[in-house]
Amino acid sequence: MNNSMLYLFAITLLVFSCGKEKKGNKEVNESESKEVAEKADQSSKMNSSKPNTLSEKEKKEGWKLLFNGKNSEGWRGYNTDVFPSDWKVQDGTFFMAGSGRGEAGSENGGDILYDEKFDNFHLKLQWKISEGGNSGIFYLGQESEEFDYIWKTAPEMQVLDNDKHPDAMLGTNGNRKAGSLYDLYPADPQNVKPVGEWNDVEIIVYKGTVVHKQNGETVVEYHLWTPQWEEDVAESKFQGLNENWADVAREGYIGLQDHGDDVWFRNIKIKEL
Repeated sequence: MNNSMLYLFAITLLVFSCGKEKKGNKEVNESESKEVAEKADQSSKMNSSKPNTLSEKEKKEGWKLLFNGKNSEGWRGYNTDVFPSDWKVQDGTFFMAGSGRGEAGSENGGDILYDEKFDNFHLKLQWKISEGGNSGIFYLGQESEEFDYIWKTAPEMQVLDNDKHPDAMLGTNGNRKAGSLYDLYPADPQNVKPVGEWNDVEIIVYKGTVVHKQNGETVVEYHLWTPQWEEDVAESKFQGLNENWADVAREGYIGLQDHGDDVWFRNIKIKEL
């Protein structure tokens, strides 16, 4: 074998060896990647859950489901013992079909509430609205024969199509847009998602301090029962509807509004504080 042939043979062996080593490293990397992916998947299962269920982490933290996605168990109409027939449990959501009657609501609908009072709590849920739609989420609400709607006794986190519903242009500084404390404090930043998409919202109430969160950001903060609170309420629409509206109860009901438009709610859960 001459020198040229020896040189060619050596190069061939080197290329073959490098290729084998690269293949081996690739196999190791693929194995490591698979292991990392499996651990991440296990972690995800522990910390997240399907709609209307609780993850293991949430259960340990003390969260409670208020809506099981299958029926209206635990819920009823405002000032009634029955669940309104026009509210439907559909595809894992509470769904109210639009009646076109505005805040008068559907003839067999109306506002609904969870049949238990809460004082200090952290509430989470998801909502989506139809084009031009309006609805709301109430907390610390009271029932009374004197009032036909829960909003006459309860603060409301606004649910709205900001682009098409006229309420977005009313009020002061956008305080009737989605995420706002309706007619009092505007959501800032205003980060609502487009019509048809789910919005993740949270309401935290603790010894008078109230926080609204929308799509992961704090958009409203205020404190009940203070001189500033009473002054702000006096300048809102509520003073003319209920002269004692500023004296929000220390505990009350969580409610969902029938405002005459298609609206969906799901993933309703709460942790008492």
